[in-house]
Amino acid sequence: MCVLCSDLQVESPERVTEGDSVSLTCKSSCALTDRATFIWYRNSLKILTEIKFSNKLSLDPVRREDSGRYSCAVDGHTHVSPEVQLNVTYPPKSVSVSISPSGVIVEGDSVTLNCISDSNPPALNFSWFKGGTIVGSGRIFNISKISSDDSGEYKCKSINEHGEKYSKAVTLNVMYPPRSVSVWMRGSGVIVEGDSVTLNCISDSNPPALNFSWFKENETSAVGSGQSFSALQSGRFYCQAHNQHGSQRSDAVTVTVHHRSRWHQVFGITVECGAIFILVIIIIIIILFIIKKRRSVKAEDHRVKEISDPNEDTYTALDLKSTTSDLYDTLTTVDRRPPEDS
Repeated sequence: MCVLCSDLQVESPERVTEGDSVSLTCKSSCALTDRATFIWYRNSLKILTEIKFSNKLSLDPVRREDSGRYSCAVDGHTHVSPEVQLNVTYPPKSVSVSISPSGVIVEGDSVTLNCISDSNPPALNFSWFKGGTIVGSGRIFNISKISSDDSGEYKCKSINEHGEKYSKAVTLNVMYPPRSVSVWMRGSGVIVEGDSVTLNCISDSNPPALNFSWFKENETSAVGSGQSFSALQSGRFYCQAHNQHGSQRSDAVTVTVHHRSRWHQVFGITVECGAIFILVIIIIIIILFIIKKRRSVKAEDHRVKEISDPNEDTYTALDLKSTTSDLYDTLTTVDRRPPEDS
């Protein structure tokens, strides 16, 4: 056995692809016994292997983490072989997108998207997509003076000679102040005195406007607040929508109030009085009907009582009438006899 074994060397393929089967061999011209124990190192750190008496190190399958500098030695000898580089190549993995600035994005800002990819060799080809449409290329995608139309989901695709991979989608949510502010009202805006017309303020903003102010043209003080406003008087009215990024006012709309004429007032009073009079008549008729109904019911009850439960006086009167009638009939019969012959 040689004392130094100074001619140890590792045989290894210089470049392999992840998933391949790889074998590294430790060679020496020293006369080694069959029971010699080989020691393997990666990046100067000892590798613990179960096979102690083999001069071969198998990596099956080889992984990206197996890339590094390999060397070997024989147990009991002080010499370590020169290091050889094992380069494990693999397609893009762990692809992601970073956004700068990372906070709130407001219309007019400049925004940079960066595609981050883990691959060997490093990816050189990148494509950018908004939804399903390609919008750019290169590792960095820059949007200067971003607008609300740029809002949406973005992702990148990283490509090297071994494959490609998409990142997860990231969302660009572009904030902007109110715009396209308008007033909507039902009808022509012509009302009669005493009535009102409802005005609604409509705006496009992100985030949605929550504060609304109403003004009458040529007046500085607000006449109302909220998304809806009830106009009771003639004039030109407009609204102003607000969010944390700004505000905008609408064009004015015209509300016209017609005063009621004296004839309309008299007619209105007459109609109201007539309605009250008719209502009173109806109530009186109902009351009289109820009274009559109750009286009819009482009279019927009384008649039924007399028939079903007659008293002694009634029978006496009937007997007297019958007796008188019989007597009268007898007298009448006697008076009508012809005189007898003498």
